[in-house]
Amino acid sequence: MATRPETAKKLLLYWLDGMVALLGVFLAGLIAAAAAQGRLSAASAVTAVVSMAGVMLLYSLVLRDAYDERPRPTGKLIAGGVLTAATLALTLPMPSEANGSVETLAYIWLSTTVLYLPLWVVACTGAALVTVLTTYVSAVAGLPWQNILMMHVMSAVLLPGATWLWCWLWRTIKDANDSQAAKARLAVAEERLRFARDLHDLLGHSLSVITLKSELAAKLATKDAAKAGTEMAEVRRLAGESLIEVQVAVDGYRTLDLDVELNGVRAALEAAGARCLIDARADDLTPEARTLLAWVVREGATNVLKHSKATRCAITIAGGVLEMRNDGVRSGAPAGAGSGLRGLAERMVTAGGSFSAAPTADGEFLLRAGVPA
Repeated sequence: MATRPETAKKLLLYWLDGMVALLGVFLAGLIAAAAAQGRLSAASAVTAVVSMAGVMLLYSLVLRDAYDERPRPTGKLIAGGVLTAATLALTLPMPSEANGSVETLAYIWLSTTVLYLPLWVVACTGAALVTVLTTYVSAVAGLPWQNILMMHVMSAVLLPGATWLWCWLWRTIKDANDSQAAKARLAVAEERLRFARDLHDLLGHSLSVITLKSELAAKLATKDAAKAGTEMAEVRRLAGESLIEVQVAVDGYRTLDLDVELNGVRAALEAAGARCLIDARADDLTPEARTLLAWVVREGATNVLKHSKATRCAITIAGGVLEMRNDGVRSGAPAGAGSGLRGLAERMVTAGGSFSAAPTADGEFLLRAGVPA
C-alpha cells in the first residue's frame, strides 16, 4: 500500500505532466497553423512537433529521476537541450507572435537543469537564453525590447523556480515522513532493549546461583542426600522468587499511564494534521481503571490514524466513561471493528467494563468505553 508521500509524489508528477502536455498541444497547434499558412514546410512542422514532444518527454523523465534521487541524468539533459535548439531553429519562419510562444520550450528545458546543476550555472544559462531570445524576437517582431525582456525574465525565473520548489517541498515532506518512521522504530528498539536489560538484571544473578546450586546438588546426591535435598530446596526457592520478579516486571511493562498516553496521542494526531481536543477528568479513578482507559486511548488513536483521514479528534473522560470522536471516516470503510478494537473490547468486557465503536449518523466515528464502577 502506497504511503501518503508516495501518493503525493505521483499526483504532483501527473499534474506537471498534464500541464506540460497541455502546453505541447497548444504549441503543436501553433506549428500546424503556421504550416497551413505556408510559413513552415510540412516536413519542418512535423520534425518540430516530434522534437518538441521529445523535449517534454525528457522533462518528465528527468523529473522522475530527481524525485527518486537518482544520479544526474547527463545524457537526458544534453538531449533535451539539443532537441530544444532544433525545435526553435525549425520554427524560426513562423509568425513572430507564435514564435514567441514556442520559445517557452527553452525555459521548460532550463527547468530540468535547475534540479541538478549549480545555481550559478543555471543563472548564467538563463541569462544567455533571455538575451538571445529577447534580441531575436525584438528584431523579428519589431517590438520594444523592454516588454519582451520582462516576459522572458519572468519565464526564466518562474518556471525553473517553481520546478525546484516543488522538488524541494517533496524532499522535505519525504524526509519528515522518514524521520517519523525512524523515530517510531527507534522507540520500539529502545523499549526492547530496556525490557531485555531489565530481564537480564532480574534473572542473570538468580539463574547463575540456580545453576551453581543445581551442580552442587548433583554432586552431593551420591554422597550426602540430606545436603543435596537442602540445595535443591534452595534452588526451588530461588526459582520461585525469579518467577515472581518476572511477573512483576511484565506487569510493569504492560502498565500504561493515562496522562502519558493522552499527551502522546495528542502529539501523534497533531503531527498527522488532525486537531486534538482533550477534556479528561480522571483523578478520581483507580489505577486499574486509568490503565484500562490508557489502553483505550492508545488503540483508539491507532484506529484514527490507520482508518480515517481525520482533521479533528475530541477525547473526553468523565465519570469513568471515555469518548473519542473523530471526523474523516473513509467512505466504503467496513463498519465492523478491526482486530485491534475487537481485542480492546474483549479486554474491557473481561475487566467488567463496556465498549462500543461505530460510525455516527453525522458522518463521524464514535468510540465509547466505560470502566467498572
